Amino acid sequence: MRTRADIECWLTDMDGVLVHENHALPGARELIDHWTDTFTPYLVLTNNSIFTPRDLAARLSASGLNVPEDRIWTSALATADFLASQKPGGSAYVVGQAGIITALHDAGFTMTDTDPDFVVIGETRQYSFEAITTAVRLIDGGARFIATNPDPTGPSADGILPATGAITALVTAATGKVPYVVGKPNPMMFRSALRKIGAHSETTGMIGDRMDTDIVAGMEAGLHTVLVMTGISDESVLDVYPFRPDEVLYGVGELVPEAPAESELDPPTEEV
Repeated sequence: MRTRADIECWLTDMDGVLVHENHALPGARELIDHWTDTFTPYLVLTNNSIFTPRDLAARLSASGLNVPEDRIWTSALATADFLASQKPGGSAYVVGQAGIITALHDAGFTMTDTDPDFVVIGETRQYSFEAITTAVRLIDGGARFIATNPDPTGPSADGILPATGAITALVTAATGKVPYVVGKPNPMMFRSALRKIGAHSETTGMIGDRMDTDIVAGMEAGLHTVLVMTGISDESVLDVYPFRPDEVLYGVGELVPEAPAESELDPPTEEV
């Protein structure tokens, strides 16, 4: 039976696992440093498609976490990776911000509102009735409907905000079409992340704070799953779902190997 000792690569959620409101959570810096020092392949995953990996790397750096941008995998990157496999060099109409637009451009896509192959709904703080109307008409006209992630709300300092899932629900009500959602809990996002770092599911772990996205998707992708209590979940969620993670920890600090005590170190050799 697989244990943590079998894990050679790691995927980890970001908010609620490594950071909370732009502050590093206990043990996060030590874990990232440990993975870096031991050359352990890892990726930080997020369903947020607003920001580019460079933006997120800067945010993590401001929190005290040294995570290079090539160690970050977003739902925007996963969406671009998926669409490039579906129709290389295709076209898309995008409702979203820099994260998804940049990812699609880098994947060779053309942005257009004239007969696009896909309509992609992503996270944005700048939704407009005009843009949503255009999306509805294009989907009704035959464009394939894609969403970066299913989250209906997102956090802000003033309370929850309507997010991608809320907007796609509006478009679905208008068109009768349901989007294909690439981000968590679709294990598609995890499989593309595994390809990114050349990892295999049998030797990869997933750390998350949500049973309904991180853990279920990790389980369905065949990963070793670790639920932490520093985000949205507490122990009561274990009684709600019909599945369980492989491990339940208070925080990521428990994944950092303890330094050996002095008595366990090799004694110094004396010169003769």
